[in-house]
Amino acid sequence: MSSILIIDDEPGIRKTLGLILEDEHYKVLTAEDAVVGLELLNREAVGLVFLDVLLPKMGGIEALERIRSGWPQIEVVVISGHANVDMAVRAVKRGAFDFLEKPLSLDKVLTVCRNALTLRKLREENRDLKQHAGFQRDALIGVSAEIEQVRTLIKQAAVSDARILITGENGTGKELVARAIHEGSSRTGRAFVEVNCAAIPESLIESELFGHEKGAFTDAVSSRKGRFEMASGGTLFLDEIGDMSLTAQAKVLRAIQEQKIERVGGEKTIAVDVRIVAATNKNLGEECEAGHFRQDLFFRLNVIPIHIPPLRERPGDVPLLLFHFLKEIGAETLRTEKIAFDDGALQALNTYTWPGNVRELKNLAERILVMHQGDQVGESAIMGLLQQNPGAQGNQKDSALEGAFSAMLDLGYNEAKESFEKHYLEVQLSKHDGIISRTAEAIGIYPSNLHGKLRRYGIRTDR
Repeated sequence: MSSILIIDDEPGIRKTLGLILEDEHYKVLTAEDAVVGLELLNREAVGLVFLDVLLPKMGGIEALERIRSGWPQIEVVVISGHANVDMAVRAVKRGAFDFLEKPLSLDKVLTVCRNALTLRKLREENRDLKQHAGFQRDALIGVSAEIEQVRTLIKQAAVSDARILITGENGTGKELVARAIHEGSSRTGRAFVEVNCAAIPESLIESELFGHEKGAFTDAVSSRKGRFEMASGGTLFLDEIGDMSLTAQAKVLRAIQEQKIERVGGEKTIAVDVRIVAATNKNLGEECEAGHFRQDLFFRLNVIPIHIPPLRERPGDVPLLLFHFLKEIGAETLRTEKIAFDDGALQALNTYTWPGNVRELKNLAERILVMHQGDQVGESAIMGLLQQNPGAQGNQKDSALEGAFSAMLDLGYNEAKESFEKHYLEVQLSKHDGIISRTAEAIGIYPSNLHGKLRRYGIRTDR
């Protein structure tokens, strides 16, 4: 049964509209203002909101924007006793499903309600189909013994709720394996929630994982669920777990042990049912010895270890993966001609070290389709395209990097660290045309954090 939330400051409207919807067997929630309504959305699963425009504390249009931003899956029908064309247009432009004028027509209310919930259901089904299709499209490809072993481990591990630790270099497909485990488990069809632990600042990680209550900190204008709550009943994927701070590790350990969490600023204990899958490109055993990772958390996570080999250790899979990506990207770009590689090109692909692993190989496939003319690819063409990879250009930059590194060796530890960070940020900004948001996404930090670092080092950008 779909739940419907009515946000209106008129008790008569809430009562009348609520009775109409309850007669149609909908579960009805009510709120006298938008602030209370947003708090209800944090606690209740709602499919549709009837939202008045003129509200105390927070206007209806502002509330609409917050709902569309925080809960894009919820449809919103705006209602008003002071309607005009301009207001209706503004509401629809901001994502409202429809606009109704008071006094409300019973037939119109029920028709709009059914249509909105039907559209929501269709969107959910479409999203699920796309996710399933994406999983099938990007399924583990290869015939090497190494990838067969990974497939076997996935099949064996998926049927249980045991915690899994996936290890492997960047670009090997750790997220793909995590999704395969979820799809093969009894939790398939439920939430698969991913957290990139390296991309969330330490000051926000606790709120991101466990949620927060209104007023818990300066920007907490309303209550919010954390990733543990969102994933309850499904799978929580902790990507780059090796980059999580020791403080956050302690709280994650407790949540895993007790299957209970508390929101930041809250006093209520919330029970959660999550299957934990973690991944890292680091050697957590060595990180434990160095004091950078909690050994007790490592043992909790490492119940079933799955290691994904780098692409250079399974060169026989390279042609299969390349042809798969060429077919997939070609279908998306409407380039349907088949591309052939001579023996020299295949040999070059097999002997290349692939520092970016499968992700780099997929980029190469796209580069071939965009830049190579004709349907025959030779060794010289492959070598030229590979040289355009950042990893392949490393040899050309070795002398410059060695000079910069030698200079850093004459500095103290903190000075050397700051010198490297400043140089690193300058290079990344240049690579991404000085665009802050794009640079922040590429290096895995929030734009606000990047802004702070740029100000700290006096790095200027035109954007």
